[in-house]
Amino acid sequence: MAAFHEILFPLEVALGASGGPERVTEVVTTASGREERNTRQADSRRRWDAGYGVKTFAALAEIVAFFEERRGRLHGFRWRDRLDHSSAAPEDEVSALDQLIGAGDGARATFALTKRYGALHAPYLRAITKPVAGSVKVAVNGIEHVEGAHFSLDTARGEITFAEGAIPAPSAVVTAGFRFDVPVRFDTDFLEVDLSAFAAGAIPRIPIIEIRV
Repeated sequence: MAAFHEILFPLEVALGASGGPERVTEVVTTASGREERNTRQADSRRRWDAGYGVKTFAALAEIVAFFEERRGRLHGFRWRDRLDHSSAAPEDEVSALDQLIGAGDGARATFALTKRYGALHAPYLRAITKPVAGSVKVAVNGIEHVEGAHFSLDTARGEITFAEGAIPAPSAVVTAGFRFDVPVRFDTDFLEVDLSAFAAGAIPRIPIIEIRV
């Protein structure tokens, strides 16, 4: 049975990968020349080619072992996106005020982590399901709370749960900051490696695709 393995893809290789977000947009041009545009998916889906990060035979062997343990496309795993792995702006430190994740009502204890992209026109709210343990900071009305004392974190689901006695009051602003990984799987069951070509500088293709968990 397919499962998700809470293990990080070899970081040195991932940080050298090529890829990014993909969207599916249908474009129809009418007889008048106007366009009708529609999307079938509310969320983007990220793809990478990890082959660009493989520079040595040792790294290649590590990826082969990782691929075999995941049984190719069968099991998911964590991936660190070099471009986008923090709630904060690039080069900034994570802050408990980075992202608005909800408002209290006096009873709600669990809040899902999200990251907002854009501002005025059509901001996109992305669900963050794989936060990095130890990186999550939470504040209520600007006052930072302490993990373990005021809230607990589910690193497999991307949810924080406030302890009894620390549940946000009605209209209280709940914010969070965090680092995160992306849930992914291999997008192939055949890892083709030509060692003679690799020795000559050719890059093996190792496709990775984001999944929903």
